[in-house]
Amino acid sequence: MAHAVAAPTTHLETNTGLDNRKLLMWLFLGSECLFFGSFISAYLLYRNRSITGPYPKDLFDIPFTSVSSFVLLMSSVSMVLALAAIQKGDLRRMRIWLLATSFLGLVFLGGQAYEFTAFYREGLTLKTNMFGTTFFVLTGFHGAHVTVGVLMLMSMWAASFKGKITQESSLNIELVGLYWHFVDIVWIVIFTMIYLVQPS
Repeated sequence: MAHAVAAPTTHLETNTGLDNRKLLMWLFLGSECLFFGSFISAYLLYRNRSITGPYPKDLFDIPFTSVSSFVLLMSSVSMVLALAAIQKGDLRRMRIWLLATSFLGLVFLGGQAYEFTAFYREGLTLKTNMFGTTFFVLTGFHGAHVTVGVLMLMSMWAASFKGKITQESSLNIELVGLYWHFVDIVWIVIFTMIYLVQPS
């Protein structure tokens, strides 16, 4: 009598040793680097070519934006803690840190909305000058990524109550974490190049 042969375990790893999903996330983030790189380059190229104001030095509130930046950077810490919690099987702490990360992301978005509104009241729009066009496109593009990140975090939080997030499936949280850290790192570059490095 023939014995049944057990089905082989499915491995999601690629030849690089990375899980398929993690490899795809890294490839996606690599392509995003090209997008952000092009937008940052466009901003730097055109920021001194506006014929009419307002100009960056007339509008930027460095202390305010520094606080917003610090808030976003702290969200990376809470994201790390969320991943550490689920890797230990601690769902409760993971949920707390996911909510904390989402909250910090929303605070950053609120600060960006306030800044956009203040600039608009000062006369800066997408059509005002080249500074306005490149600034709003670049920072708005980043804000859209933060928004997507918050939605991903909240979806992971909700999924944890349905039993879809476990210690064994902690890769899901890790992937969201990779995206979130990328968004934070990009903002460090944007904040440095746009707000801190001003033309003479």
